Amino acid sequence: MLLVKAVTAAVAIGASMAIATPAVAAPPHPFVFVHDKFQPAAEAESAGAVTYDKSLVPTSASVFIAEARVGGKGMKYHDGADGHDRGYHMRHKGTFVFISLRGLAPDYRFGIHVHTKPCGTKPDSSGPHYQNKQDPTQPSTNPTYANPRNEVWLDLTTNRAGKGWSKSWVKWHFRSGEARSVVIHEHATSTHQGKAGMAGDRVACVNVPFK
Repeated sequence: MLLVKAVTAAVAIGASMAIATPAVAAPPHPFVFVHDKFQPAAEAESAGAVTYDKSLVPTSASVFIAEARVGGKGMKYHDGADGHDRGYHMRHKGTFVFISLRGLAPDYRFGIHVHTKPCGTKPDSSGPHYQNKQDPTQPSTNPTYANPRNEVWLDLTTNRAGKGWSKSWVKWHFRSGEARSVVIHEHATSTHQGKAGMAGDRVACVNVPFK
């Protein structure tokens, strides 16, 4: 049921932003869907999702992630000066990311972000957070750069059944090939100066071919 809701939400939001009349139609907007089960970290080379802490993310847990990339400048309805229907016109652009998890530790708050590299056998294989405007100082803990508008944050709290979901909308697109995974951390993401973006150890990772 949670997976159905995840697919419905991702498709509905992406579709609502991409509707256009034939006169102003744009090419289809890219969608990415990943549905996988977590595997031991030793299997990272062939696995789509791996866990580094089985007490928080067991190998019985599963994940669904969806990305909808809205091109151009979005959609705005336009009424002609002569009273005729002129249809929709491009206005905004951005990226919508949705995550749904099940089988994780119950009643637990996780920090979750998009990272720059694929998952590996070691937790730090996935590199730093993806940033739209890159912080010249790394690791980035400056809230000017490490924030949910410049990065993709998907923090969530699981319910008593170990299920949870989250979504993020940012007003930019990923640079091609520079966003490669979603990492689950051991606690909620900090927003304080000097600790912004930090969320503790990396407990799991999911490979995502973001557009």
